[in-house]
Amino acid sequence: MRADLLSRVFSLLPERSGRPELTGYYGMLRDYPARGGKGIRSELLLASARVHGAQPEADPAPGTPWDAALWLATGLEMFQNWVLIHDDIEDDSEERRGRPALHRLHGVPLAINAGDALHAYMWAAVHRAGVPGGMQAFLDMIHRTAEGQHLDLCWVEGRRWDLREEDYLEMVRLKTAYYTVVVPLQLGALAAGAQPHAGFHAAGLALGAAFQIRDDVLNLNGDPVKYGKEIGGDLLEGKRTLIVLHWLARAPQDQREVFLEQMRRDRPAKDPAVIAQIHGWLLESGSVAHAQATADALAREGLSLLEDALSGVPDPAAAQELLGVIRELATREA
Repeated sequence: MRADLLSRVFSLLPERSGRPELTGYYGMLRDYPARGGKGIRSELLLASARVHGAQPEADPAPGTPWDAALWLATGLEMFQNWVLIHDDIEDDSEERRGRPALHRLHGVPLAINAGDALHAYMWAAVHRAGVPGGMQAFLDMIHRTAEGQHLDLCWVEGRRWDLREEDYLEMVRLKTAYYTVVVPLQLGALAAGAQPHAGFHAAGLALGAAFQIRDDVLNLNGDPVKYGKEIGGDLLEGKRTLIVLHWLARAPQDQREVFLEQMRRDRPAKDPAVIAQIHGWLLESGSVAHAQATADALAREGLSLLEDALSGVPDPAAAQELLGVIRELATREA
């Protein structure tokens, strides 16, 4: 996250109290934002604002388009952080951004409460932006993300593996694409006083799915330092990914049985040695290459749609920069 956004995040969050318990609570609110993160979504929002005519300023006056864009980007970063706190609990994750997940440090009840509070502070940032349509875009983003998360969690809870690749793609379009690409593009336009292009929707769904598939691949074979999350964590959490669904449809029966037996267990009961073996099977199969090819195709589709949607914008040079950022996002290797 860029320094000016982090400064705005912290400006909304309390820091000290006469009660040590509350000072500790304020520290929990600041924990995930302070850990950093790539700030991909806020950068897309700000890039979209530039494309639509907002002029970047070092110290923008309140009420200017760039000030509004920065507050919306601040709200998007706060959304990302409270969702990650809850997501880590729901997935029983061990790490986030190279450190123990918040609930591992403080327990589930306190972490849930901190996530709830960050959700409220997110709306403070949206309110400060004062952008017509901004609140509705955030509401739509939260609704779609929650629907996608519900699908994901339902499949885990129900131990369901009778899923198609299209089921996975429907889930990630909801869970990832809206808050990663569709809504940041829309919010940037709104901050600049422009009407978001209808093509942002289809382009963002394709690009967001490509991004999530890349993330799934990196969860299996990424660099732990660059990736910032637990390598192989998706297997331990029983995540349905394009890689696993493709592999399951083609795996030898004995490997399928080993896999499904492990996936009937909760995370603490899984055998690390067997999970490591399954991890190896996936890497050795053609399913990773299939997932990468699918991501490539979705990225090409999304970039083509986005290029069409950005034709005729006020700042064509900024549009080319935005396309470059999106291309890197959808084809990233770390």
